[in-house]
Amino acid sequence: MIEQSIILEIEKLLDNKKIIDSKLLSDSFGINCLKIVTSDSKEFIVKYYYNNNDEFNAIKSETDNLIFFNKQKFNYFPNIIKYNDKFLIMSFINNNNDQPKQTNNDFLNAIISIHSIKSEDYGFGFDTQIGGLKQINSKSKNWKEFYTVKRLYYIFDLVNKNKPMDKAINNKIDLLINKIDNFIPSNPRSSLLHGDLWEGNILFKNKKFVGLIDPGSFYGHNELEVSYLRWFNPKFIDENFLDKYSDRIKIDKYYLEYEPIYQLYYSLLNVYLWDRSYIDDVRKLLEKIKI
Repeated sequence: MIEQSIILEIEKLLDNKKIIDSKLLSDSFGINCLKIVTSDSKEFIVKYYYNNNDEFNAIKSETDNLIFFNKQKFNYFPNIIKYNDKFLIMSFINNNNDQPKQTNNDFLNAIISIHSIKSEDYGFGFDTQIGGLKQINSKSKNWKEFYTVKRLYYIFDLVNKNKPMDKAINNKIDLLINKIDNFIPSNPRSSLLHGDLWEGNILFKNKKFVGLIDPGSFYGHNELEVSYLRWFNPKFIDENFLDKYSDRIKIDKYYLEYEPIYQLYYSLLNVYLWDRSYIDDVRKLLEKIKI
């Protein structure tokens, strides 16, 4: 049950338009996500903190990120309707999670269009969010440094601060970080990334791709995002996905060798944000990495 005071604040932000229905879609990372229907039968998505986070405002970060994408004229992100320091109100993208069983051009075209936007630096103009967690995006000319320090080591350190993983896992990740120069490309092209491209943030209706939500963007190696798409293994990422993608943006011939190093970042995020049972996934990825 949504507090009436919250409903009244949202209505005020919508120029006193009456809310006739509301549904809580999620309540993770201290953030409520609502679907609302107004008296003129329009549907919106609303996000707000139910537990304040004074260290990092993921809702403001998402607002800024969506403003960026709206300015880029991408038509598959939600449009921002209203926002302030507390609320983000967005357009609702109609979807029913009826996914295709293969990688179709509609989805592939969307990802390629994002990844085709380039930068001279790795990083972004502001820190963005992934699962409510701040992603540090201070700019760098060095991809290995950016990925190692601002992604892999950053989450590795957070996971171990309160309750360290077992020694064998930590030792191997330490060794990987120290020897990262031997594994990932030094200076790949810097591409715009969605930043949190997992199945739940990719919307379909009747097997047609209809949109993307919850971006946490930065400029980085596009293959990092490719690895994430392959790691969670939804049915719309088929066995020919790499070939289809590589026909548009070339995949490095050694990609499969360092793919698990990129996937390790997302696996550690799951450990930190969701459940320590994901440590088993960390272990399996480390077994694939030949150090």
